[in-house]
Amino acid sequence: MILKIERLENNRVLPEYKTEGAAGMDLCAAIDTPVVLKPFERKLIPTGLKIELEHGYEAQIRPRSGLSIKHGITLINCVGTIDEDYRGEVCVPVVNISNEVYTIQPDERIAQMLIAKVEQAHIEVVTELSSTQRGTGGFGSTGK
Repeated sequence: MILKIERLENNRVLPEYKTEGAAGMDLCAAIDTPVVLKPFERKLIPTGLKIELEHGYEAQIRPRSGLSIKHGITLINCVGTIDEDYRGEVCVPVVNISNEVYTIQPDERIAQMLIAKVEQAHIEVVTELSSTQRGTGGFGSTGK
């Protein structure tokens, strides 16, 4: 899979896999001055990148676990999807869910991007679905 990347003027750091076994590559904040996030405040942080995915792939934007557990910085939509036909700048919608102010520094790693194969479903309307052992059991129906 080849990921084409266009760097915008504000981009100084390309996405990077930090280890050989890493599933996601780090995305950095393409900002010139620090961005302050007050408790429960949300902001859209630019990465200075545009991407072109191959047909049948998506990019998933996910929180960085260290920022989440240490500082309460996560993504507003938990996991964001970049569709293969999107050509705009990749931006990261962050939120501070802690009680402390957090400052995002220029070029700080703020999220990770995973590339995943996807398939579009063909919809078939039926009058009845097959039965399973679980059936219609919903939230908590299989345990705690």
